[in-house]
Amino acid sequence: TITVALALLLEVTITRNGTLEEVSTIYTGHTGMEEFGLLNRLNGLDRLPYWPESPCNDIRASEGSFFPPRKYTHSDVVHVYDKDLCRIIPLHFQGMVHKDGIPAGLYTPPDNIFELPDIQAENQCYCGENNETCPAKGLQNISPCQYGAPAYISFPHFYKADPKLLDSVEGLKPEEEKHKTYFLIQTSLGVPVEGQVRVQLNLKVEHAPHIYSVSKFPSIIFPIIWLQEGIHGLTIKRTRWIYLATTVGEVAAPVLSYGLIIMGVFILVILFVKTYKNVVFTKEAIAKGKETLRRGSSFIVNGQHKLLIMRDSYTLLNNVTTDPDPDQDQDHE
Repeated sequence: TITVALALLLEVTITRNGTLEEVSTIYTGHTGMEEFGLLNRLNGLDRLPYWPESPCNDIRASEGSFFPPRKYTHSDVVHVYDKDLCRIIPLHFQGMVHKDGIPAGLYTPPDNIFELPDIQAENQCYCGENNETCPAKGLQNISPCQYGAPAYISFPHFYKADPKLLDSVEGLKPEEEKHKTYFLIQTSLGVPVEGQVRVQLNLKVEHAPHIYSVSKFPSIIFPIIWLQEGIHGLTIKRTRWIYLATTVGEVAAPVLSYGLIIMGVFILVILFVKTYKNVVFTKEAIAKGKETLRRGSSFIVNGQHKLLIMRDSYTLLNNVTTDPDPDQDQDHE
């Protein structure tokens, strides 16, 4: 039984060449950045066929290349679909870090991701019909998507798992830096700049008292191999573009926008002043203004209005006298 199960698992692993046959439908973010990069359909299905109910059969998650940007969603949790785990993994925001000068959010799975249903009720649907089929803390049953083989997934070296799992084997030493899964996701674009998914493939070995060669073997969870897949960083070219878009661009865009606005207002003021001077203070306008002042009835002297009597507004009567008419005096005589 052990040999058959192990051969089946190795065949499944070896025949995979990194090419996925699934046809995925992914949201582009047109309907909202909360759905950017999330799976809508997987091979035409809106759920995973391995599990009976939600949330175990949900596919509302990223496939790992794009995530909803935290800058716009303000969410501290993102989800990624992992085919090897037959499920989606929640990733919780832990804080901001920098990768090659690019600010990014650190996301890690919660400690209770492989917790027992008694403590984490959402994991009940991974156990089947009853809790007796649930594995120990730190293990994920993946037999429904591995042709029924008694296979279980955990973090490497049973990291974050029940310490009793380490009693059955020797040489395992869980360490956080070597065995944890994490993502560094740029918060403005939603693209990962670094990430590692680390999982361990385990085989369930049950006690077989009627088989002489293995009759003394106890029931254990036997670790087969642990894998690490991900990226340590982007290429230099892509790093430069992301740096320009998220660091330089975010500073340059508002500076350039406000600078153009101020420059435009300044140009309009200069044009207005020049236009005003050309119309009001030309030689013809000044001469016409002087002529108007000469013909006017008042002008301003020291800030006060004075009455100006112009010479051409009256005629001197040089021959007019106020004496009586001499001819009238002679007649009376």
